[in-house]
Amino acid sequence: MSSYEIYIAYMTIVRKEIQRFMRIWVQTLLPPSITMVLYFIIFGNLIGSRIGQMGGFDYMQFIVPGLIMMSVITNSYGNVVSSFYSTKYQGSLEEMLVSPTPNWVILAGYVTGGVARGLAVGAIVTSLSMFFTQLEIYNLGIIVLVVLMTSILFSLGGFINAVFANSFDDISIIPTFVLTPLTYLGGVFYSIDLLPDFWASASQLNPILYMVNAFRYGILGVSDIAVGYALLVISAFIIGLFSYCMYLLNTGKGIRK
Repeated sequence: MSSYEIYIAYMTIVRKEIQRFMRIWVQTLLPPSITMVLYFIIFGNLIGSRIGQMGGFDYMQFIVPGLIMMSVITNSYGNVVSSFYSTKYQGSLEEMLVSPTPNWVILAGYVTGGVARGLAVGAIVTSLSMFFTQLEIYNLGIIVLVVLMTSILFSLGGFINAVFANSFDDISIIPTFVLTPLTYLGGVFYSIDLLPDFWASASQLNPILYMVNAFRYGILGVSDIAVGYALLVISAFIIGLFSYCMYLLNTGKGIRK
């Protein structure tokens, strides 16, 4: 395929993915926004007023970066896992795989769709947070970089989940039993400095901890993890998951029956 044909194939997938979640925005964009508002009210205003400060900031300011990242993670992941599995379930995936479109273009198209939804929800949640607290941008470059890397990482994760899913129930197992616990234990609501040494060390095995803290650094200028190290860890996970996704596409494992 020529470069122009590759571009057309890529943009076709991206357009389809964006139109898909925008067409049902009441299901894809509105619910996570309402959920985050409830977090702001319950954890920020009601519980936060009793906790006071954390990390030198009001508790609401401290948790807002983590809640924004939570919305980006869940929506990037959820968009790809549901969309790609639906394509596989409907039988239209085989047509895409036998076409001249390179596998990396197919993967890039779905990942871009996941990133678009993650960024859209993240932007909505950020705008809503302004009604509850004042956010000061400490490093805009870090903010943009971390959000993009995080949404790419979890879009790749959603792709892997969709490849191995055999039913619509299977696409909810990982988010429920793996993603949600890791997110809640990823430093969204607390600083790991408050944990005993053993649990603080154990928390560093959680990749979401690095994303939340790097993003919090970009907004507030504080982090429990060195930002450079956090970006290195996220990059390593992206490379690993991308390589595995390409292996699955090239071999047809979990896709071709």
